[in-house]
Amino acid sequence: MVLNPKECCVVIAAYNESENIVKFLKELNSTDFNVVVVDDGSTDGTSDLIEKFDVYKIKHDLNCGQGAALQTGLEFARKNKDIKVFITMDADGQHQIKDLENLIKPIINGEVDVVFGSRFLDKRTKLSLIRKIVLKAAVVFSKLSTGLPLTDTHNGLRAFSRNVIFEINIKRDGMTHASEIVEIVAEKNLKFKEAAVEILYPKFKFKKGQSLWNSVNILSDLFFK
Repeated sequence: MVLNPKECCVVIAAYNESENIVKFLKELNSTDFNVVVVDDGSTDGTSDLIEKFDVYKIKHDLNCGQGAALQTGLEFARKNKDIKVFITMDADGQHQIKDLENLIKPIINGEVDVVFGSRFLDKRTKLSLIRKIVLKAAVVFSKLSTGLPLTDTHNGLRAFSRNVIFEINIKRDGMTHASEIVEIVAEKNLKFKEAAVEILYPKFKFKKGQSLWNSVNILSDLFFK
């Protein structure tokens, strides 16, 4: 089956991403994908920057967390009955537009209803040792708790078919939504697969300490959800 971008919708949760959102949305606007951006209570001008783009815009007055923002965006997107594939992406530019076709293809071809992006299926993604250790620990923990043989459980690049999108109801507000989605797929016995994706980690992110804090967030996800 041929991919029709107009039947796909990218849902993005954005919080204080003024440094990244313009470049990212320019790239997305060069495609024909529908785009929904949820500004999750940003205080750095992100909201004003989003207004300059031809995307659907939703604003949370307060910061509710990434999980809550994605749920808001998915609820909005699934009202459009023409949308057949729903994609979640991070707003910080780490996910690559070039990976979307391979992510979506198994759903368009009717093979599965959920596709998880994985940075461990090829060698394009360059990881620090601590990040790699934490991510691999998350994979082991997730397999023990859900039984799903995933190689990457904390990757925000995912795709869902319309057949199952109403099953994806995220109730955890923050970072723990990643584990929740895996749990839903296992609980509902949804058909899934993984697709190789590249994650870029810009140098300025390391300066801001994001690498360390993301690792802390993942550990919190594992032990305190």
